[in-house]
Amino acid sequence: NFNNQNGLKQIGNATFVETATSGSPTFGEAGAEGFGSIQSGSLERSNVDITEELVNLITAQRNFQASSKAIETSTQLTQAIINIRS
Repeated sequence: NFNNQNGLKQIGNATFVETATSGSPTFGEAGAEGFGSIQSGSLERSNVDITEELVNLITAQRNFQASSKAIETSTQLTQAIINIRS
């Protein structure tokens, strides 16, 4: 826990570091007053938007296909130039 959780600085999607505004961390035992609890056998909900990730996957796949086709065309043109010179 921190005295001022809003004072933490976000350095990633789910990563924060302490600042002078947040104060130093307070350590304690899980389940004690003011601290969270640990629940065995519970599932944590994912914070990933599956639709967005599938769209990103399809976009990456299409980009890969386009790049692959460009390389294939370049190889064919190079081969045609070599055949013309021969």
